[in-house]
Formats: sequence, structure tokens, C-alpha cells
Amino acid sequence: MPETPALLRLMTWLSPAFPVGSFSYSHGLESAVHDGLIGNREELEDWLAGLLAAGSLWNDAVLAAHALRASDEPAELAQLAEFAEALAGSAERHLEATKQGQAFLEAVRTWRGSDIAGLPGECAYAVAFGAAAGTAGITAEDAVAGLLQATITNLTQVAIRLSVIGQSDGVRIAARLEAEIAATAKRASGATLDDLGTGTLLSEIAAMRHETMHTRLFRT
Repeated sequence: MPETPALLRLMTWLSPAFPVGSFSYSHGLESAVHDGLIGNREELEDWLAGLLAAGSLWNDAVLAAHALRASDEPAELAQLAEFAEALAGSAERHLEATKQGQAFLEAVRTWRGSDIAGLPGECAYAVAFGAAAGTAGITAEDAVAGLLQATITNLTQVAIRLSVIGQSDGVRIAARLEAEIAATAKRASGATLDDLGTGTLLSEIAAMRHETMHTRLFRT
């Protein structure tokens, strides 16, 4: 695909207007804020940087890159989708991944040639997105960088809605994490499934604790 159409498709698929419902998920941030783990810009930035370097966003980056390379191999995609689903460490992480993936696959069928053989109806979002990017001829590094930036932006918006930061601080976080996003995308683009793994235990615990919160704005 020529460079400009590929870029336009990537921007459309990762736009807040694309109907995957990302605005309704906090990835455990709501629980972390409630428990006092995140209360200002610096703490939020550290939290997000950890997810990029050695957390769930790193795993998503590796899964998306692998799915992109296997986009024309249905059997391998099916195994990858099953593996990605098993990586969800809690009920809400599973919900967040599979429901967004399902919504993405339904919406992306608007583009001719975007039906992807091998993927289940409820597929982890990172795998669904990576496979679709592969069929569109988007490079792995661009696709992964876009996915990470969109996720960081969404989580920053979560923090704004929770009154942890304002929009100015949200812009500062986007600027300060830009290099980290690019570096993670480059690293993940050449990684294998053996490089999967996380060390962000507080984030995983926050996702679990969110399941029992009585009052909440977000589904996860």
C-alpha cells in the first residue's frame, strides 16, 4: 500500500472515533487512583513508563508485531490469539482485551480485504490490530508505535476524567513519553514471543482490585 493511504488507515483505526470503546476502560488506573498509588503527573508518568518498559503495554507491543508478521498465516494467528487471551491476568484484563478486539474486528471489516482468517470473534485487541495492520501493509514499527501512543493517550484521558491531572499535564506526559514509545516500538518490532513478560505487579493488582470497587466510572 502507498505510504499516505497506509498512514491514513493507521490514524483512522487508532482514532478515538473508531468504535472499539477504549474510553470505557481504565486498565486498572481507576483502582490505582482510588488506592492512592497515583495522585499527580509525576506518578502517572512513572506508572505509564513502567507499563511501556516492562508491563502490559510491552506485551501488547510484542503481540501486535508478531500478529502483523503472521497476518497471512491463519493457523499461527489462531494460536497467537489463544496465547494472548491466556496472558490476561484477571477477569477485567480479559474483558478489556477481548471486547476491544471484537469491536475492532467488526469495525475494520468496512475496509475491503480486511477480513482476517484464523482469528476468533473475541480476540485480544493487540492481536486483532496487528493482524489488520499486516493486511494493510503497515510496517511493524509504525503500527506498534501507533498502538502504544493511542493507548497512552487513552490512559491519560482516564486520569483527566478522574481529576488526577489536567489537560496541560496530559500534553506534558505525551511529550515526555514520546521517545519511550518510539524505543519500545522499535524493540518490540524485532522481539519474539520469548521476550514476553511483565514486572508491573502493582498494575496487575490494581486491575484485580477494581473488580470489587462499589463505585466506579470505568469497566476496568
